[in-house]
Amino acid sequence: MDPADIPNVEAMLQLWMLGMIRPGAAFLAAPVFGAANVPVQLRLIVALAVGVPAVAASGLALPAEGIVSLPGFLLIVGEVVIGLGIGFVLQMGLAAALLGGETISNAMGLGFASMIDPLSGTASSAIGQFLSMLATALFLAADGHLLLVGIIVDSYTALPPGGAFPSFAAIGGILRFASLMFAAGLTIALPVGFVLILVQMIMGVIGRSAPAMNLFAVGLPATLLAGVVLLAMATPVMAEAIARFLSDALDMARQIAAG
Repeated sequence: MDPADIPNVEAMLQLWMLGMIRPGAAFLAAPVFGAANVPVQLRLIVALAVGVPAVAASGLALPAEGIVSLPGFLLIVGEVVIGLGIGFVLQMGLAAALLGGETISNAMGLGFASMIDPLSGTASSAIGQFLSMLATALFLAADGHLLLVGIIVDSYTALPPGGAFPSFAAIGGILRFASLMFAAGLTIALPVGFVLILVQMIMGVIGRSAPAMNLFAVGLPATLLAGVVLLAMATPVMAEAIARFLSDALDMARQIAAG
């Protein structure tokens, strides 16, 4: 065998490693893929399967100075920033649902009822957990995980490795989208939260008119009952708001991938 026919294994492994950086960073920050209960090995395999063909199609060439150099370091930083930006905006779509659930829980008096969120591994309120699972189900039902993979692959066309770095317009768009997350969370909680505030106001008026009545014995059950009934009635409306914001998050991810 001619030694020239033997492939450069070191260069091939470096290309594979560079191909895993952008999808790996996106999966680390994105919903579902970045869940705490998803094995790291599975995440690496999926990142390898997505990134290596995309890098091969983009025609990536290693820096002449090698990876351990300033051009190599800038290449890696650009890949990480692009991947994190794509995954982070999708994570904000689910964070809006969690924020709405926290608002409703506090209005219902269930702020103390917390559960472990399987996606993040941290404690969240019961209603926040319910809306977070609803948002995850809507994300998967809309093929959001497949759309995420498609966005990552398309990003190699607009932002090839080596010259990939988000523009100032894209960074400003991420910041503006983060501010919209809070507005979306309040919009999701509005159908239930507004009525619960009215219930609290009515209980306050009753407490002023009948000072001898124990508001804690009457107000908490009334608020809980009203909250449960309102959640059953308003869940389709909240699901529509969550789905709309998830669609906006996917559009924002496409803008980042387009540079």
